[in-house]
Amino acid sequence: MMGFSVRHLDTQKPDFEPNFEALLDWDNRENADIVKRARQIVDAIRNDGDDALVHFTREFDKRDVRAGTDLNITHASMASGWDRLEKSDRENLRAAAQRIRDYHQRQLPEDSDYTDEYGNKLGSRSSPISRVGVYVPSGQAAYPSTVLMTLIPANIAGVPETVVSVPMPNGKISDHILGALHLVEPTHAFGVGGAQAIAAMAFGTDTVPKVDKIVGPGGDWVAAAKKHVFGPVGIESIAGPSEILVISDGSVDPRWTAWDLMSQAEHDASAQAILVSPSSQYLSDVASQIEANLDSSPRANIITQSLKKRGAFIRTRSLEEAIEIANRVAPEHLQLAVENARDHLASIKHAGAIFLGQFSAEALGDYVAGPSHVLPTFGTARYASVLSVQDFMKRTSVIDITESGADALGRVASQLAEVEGLHAHAEAARIRIRDYDGNR
Repeated sequence: MMGFSVRHLDTQKPDFEPNFEALLDWDNRENADIVKRARQIVDAIRNDGDDALVHFTREFDKRDVRAGTDLNITHASMASGWDRLEKSDRENLRAAAQRIRDYHQRQLPEDSDYTDEYGNKLGSRSSPISRVGVYVPSGQAAYPSTVLMTLIPANIAGVPETVVSVPMPNGKISDHILGALHLVEPTHAFGVGGAQAIAAMAFGTDTVPKVDKIVGPGGDWVAAAKKHVFGPVGIESIAGPSEILVISDGSVDPRWTAWDLMSQAEHDASAQAILVSPSSQYLSDVASQIEANLDSSPRANIITQSLKKRGAFIRTRSLEEAIEIANRVAPEHLQLAVENARDHLASIKHAGAIFLGQFSAEALGDYVAGPSHVLPTFGTARYASVLSVQDFMKRTSVIDITESGADALGRVASQLAEVEGLHAHAEAARIRIRDYDGNR
């Protein structure tokens, strides 16, 4: 039987706080060497365009490419990938796509406006971003689900041009990814991964169009590159390795919880799986189930690395304290594996997605529930949100001032501008006031 190790914390122990802080330490979540190298890659792409893009693709993805045009993923190849899929695979992709589409169709914002007491019409309107870049991971595993979870909201938002970048290690790409691309029909797609893909979309090359915003999850290299390019291009989030935190009162079968934790740990050795419970026996039972399950898991090595590196089993005094711990973590995925889970929903302050009750497996959210699985990580759920239609749109203020409105508001604005020492501002407002300087 294959064994594993995971840190065990107890809120009643005097060493809990320092050990818990170490578990969440932001600095430990970033590799300084990767950050430095990613910056060099981004700068090289910015300066040398396709030449650097081809160089790094050859180096990191081991692809025999000679020119930027060799990186194109054609629509014909997408259609061929779709045709090669089993009928059941095509049906599953269609079913997931329809559920994702149904969910996000309800998120379209409405324009708003109102008329104030002076007859001024004030409001806002929403419009799609002109060109969006989507990163789809495809290194240790292929993620056709990410194609659907990102491009369907973009299509619903009305984005006229989408650019997809997906790694092709050794020149290979999954037919499932090609098939998913065929379903959602991006404008452009390229077989490029890592920091070089983010840089190419951010600054543009002769081959890859420059985008206005980049969305999609990725590993350490992608996260580091996103930080470096933010500003010249919008970034939806710095999504890092996957995370799950399960709160359990012991009412859910420990076999189910074991697989829930393993489902996220298997993503990446840097993924994080945390179980929080007031029951020592339940923590022990889940650990036993994980150990038993590892023998049948094809990704057992990744799971054991993840649990050892970033995993934790935390015993708390109560369910309420478990929720407090979860709010401090602000996890990407939070499973409330407790009885009457919805009764505790209001107590959850920070989480990318919340799964209520024993049947709401996080894995269902990854593929087919409806909401996007692109979620904030690294504790950024304290202020960031799940990817949605709004991420592909921008809101613009609309201000239509009447003559009487300019007279009333100009008096206030001019005085405030003078307080700030901005004379031209004051004069621009004052010049529209009735009977000022020969007006009207």
